[in-house]
Amino acid sequence: MRYREFGNTGLTVSEMCLGTWGIGGYGWDFNPDETKLAAIQAAIEEGINFFDTAPAYNAGAAERLLGEAVKKSGRRNELILATKCGTDLINGQYVRDASRAKIMDQIDKSLANLQTDYIDIYLLHWPSENVPEEEAIEAMADIRKSGKVRFIGVSNHSIEQRKAAEKVARIDCVQMQYSMLVQENTEALRAAHEEGLGTMLYGPLGGGILTGRYRELKEYGEMDNRNRFYKYFKEPGFSKAMKLLETLDKVAAERHVPLSEIAINWAAQKEFASSVLVGTQKAERVYENCRAFDWMLSDEEIALLDKAAAEL
Repeated sequence: MRYREFGNTGLTVSEMCLGTWGIGGYGWDFNPDETKLAAIQAAIEEGINFFDTAPAYNAGAAERLLGEAVKKSGRRNELILATKCGTDLINGQYVRDASRAKIMDQIDKSLANLQTDYIDIYLLHWPSENVPEEEAIEAMADIRKSGKVRFIGVSNHSIEQRKAAEKVARIDCVQMQYSMLVQENTEALRAAHEEGLGTMLYGPLGGGILTGRYRELKEYGEMDNRNRFYKYFKEPGFSKAMKLLETLDKVAAERHVPLSEIAINWAAQKEFASSVLVGTQKAERVYENCRAFDWMLSDEEIALLDKAAAEL
């Protein structure tokens, strides 16, 4: 595993952060809790020290599984836990509520779910919709002052939205979607990095489509995240992704590695990337994804992949 400094926080994080949206289970394939717990344990064994979760990942289920695995490891003080606020899953629907009362309720529930008395990184999951965002940021800053969290950040915020948040309180980090298929957040991530913020890049595998395991167009349920959130599992995005896979296939054949390693490395090698979030429910996938950090793409390979992505 490779490691990087996380902005100006003083934290050193693994370049791969285990994302737990899938581990929560809602909107993804079903696997028993034992399988998901084994995936988290595999990540710890492989040297991953950074874990991302949220109350919205199946109404706290992901937090509870992560908390159980971390407690069992006995290594809480060695690990960096990030969770979020302002979004929840209620009756099968994602609901945004960034009110002070909701955030104050969520932090205590998250601490209980994670079986810890502090959280390292606390993120506002999405820009506020129901209250002025100043209310949410002020609540998060107060929670940081209380010692319940060490650092606060914003997720899915534009540069302008982050700047507005920074007028209320110090923002330590940002989290944005980023992959060969989704590069519109490049400037927001680069700006945050240049200003000393930690950066978390999620979705480097495009919800799994950049692994090459989805070669046939099919339909997914209404709340399946491959239908609801990631846009490349249906047309016109699917054909674009398949075209990009042609270049990934060529690099993979020459490297003798799975496509997932290429997609992960491509994102992780960006100069503005502190850590890339890769989610999976299975230990064998964790081991495979971690192998991406045993080698690095050459400048020529990156240029080839950049060209293929730009053509989309």
